[in-house]
Amino acid sequence: MSMTTREECQRRDAADPLARVRDYFLLPEGIIYLLGNSLGPLSIPSAQRVKHALDVEWGEQLLRSWPDGWWDLPVALGRRLARLIGARPEEVLVTDSTSVDIFKLVVAAARLRPNRRVIVTYENNFPTDLYILDEAAALTGLEVRRAKDRGALIEALDESVALIELTHVDYRTAEMAPMVEITKAAHDAGALVIWDLAHSIGAVPVDLSAADADFAVGCTYKYLNGGPGAPAFVFAAARLHDELHQPLTGWHGHARPFGFEPTYEPASGIRRFSTGSPPILSYAALDGALDVFEAVDLGALFEKSRTLSQLLIDRLEPLFSSGRLELGSPRDVMVRGSHIALRHANAGAIVAQLEAQGVLTDFRDPDYIRLGLAPLFVRYADVFDAADAITKIVGAA
Repeated sequence: MSMTTREECQRRDAADPLARVRDYFLLPEGIIYLLGNSLGPLSIPSAQRVKHALDVEWGEQLLRSWPDGWWDLPVALGRRLARLIGARPEEVLVTDSTSVDIFKLVVAAARLRPNRRVIVTYENNFPTDLYILDEAAALTGLEVRRAKDRGALIEALDESVALIELTHVDYRTAEMAPMVEITKAAHDAGALVIWDLAHSIGAVPVDLSAADADFAVGCTYKYLNGGPGAPAFVFAAARLHDELHQPLTGWHGHARPFGFEPTYEPASGIRRFSTGSPPILSYAALDGALDVFEAVDLGALFEKSRTLSQLLIDRLEPLFSSGRLELGSPRDVMVRGSHIALRHANAGAIVAQLEAQGVLTDFRDPDYIRLGLAPLFVRYADVFDAADAITKIVGAA
């Protein structure tokens, strides 16, 4: 179906198999929300689930809610997340924040390679990843090497490398790293890989099992719409579970947590990555958010993500060809995530002007405009209108 006019985009929206899903979201009137790559909007199921947790589970059941469901929420939510990343249900745990989970995984992975002392990552990795890697390395006597690009990263793989830590979809450009290729190269060199899926899960295809991935981590408040500060998740391949020893050994990860024993013995399986008591209201919000995904065909979701991003690029092509705007994301849809990066010397001012017109995007240093195209609620007509607004602003500059 052609989408060269707004009317054609509206017809595409009417035929969209995901069109009904938008009705789950409590989006303010009069805005085009292209920030789902930073914070997903509130959904009706999330609001209802949190209300139930407040009124019934906490308000009425009180402490009884721990054995009646709260205790198992990290595992139960992990099982629900697993299909979104191509993992087995017993390989995923919802726990802590992405930063904390990266630290856990880095130390646990390094302990599996005690004779190797190097961590390799990209120099333009997400800053928090770099901060955590540097501190984890300082505490464990490891060395972090920052590679400029994929070629340099592959070249750096030798017998000294314990692990690689990479973001799957780049937070600025949306470039998608070749998970299968890099994981295989790491394994061939005897190293392990940790994948950060923060800008991937819920928007682009991820198949950790097919990639023979070792570890992964990610947040749930972006494309999964779990709410501000929603808990993160950990993936660890089942083949590694019995060998893993993570550094934040709290009582929730103990084999017998209510035994209150003076020495630590890890729980079996993925549960050993638990540390302390989970923030139940945040878990409830995520639980409701995942209800939205239950009836969603992932193939249709990923296809819409690609189509939305291509529509935006096509609509802005005259600006690219004239040099008035630069595309900061890959043109190849198969190596592009679900946001589009544009580059302009006055990017910050353009973002502010777009917001004044009800088009919400964001700015990233030094000159990036990011437009998150969350396929669950962004419409083709929204993208058409956003591109029209950008064209008018840039054209008038």
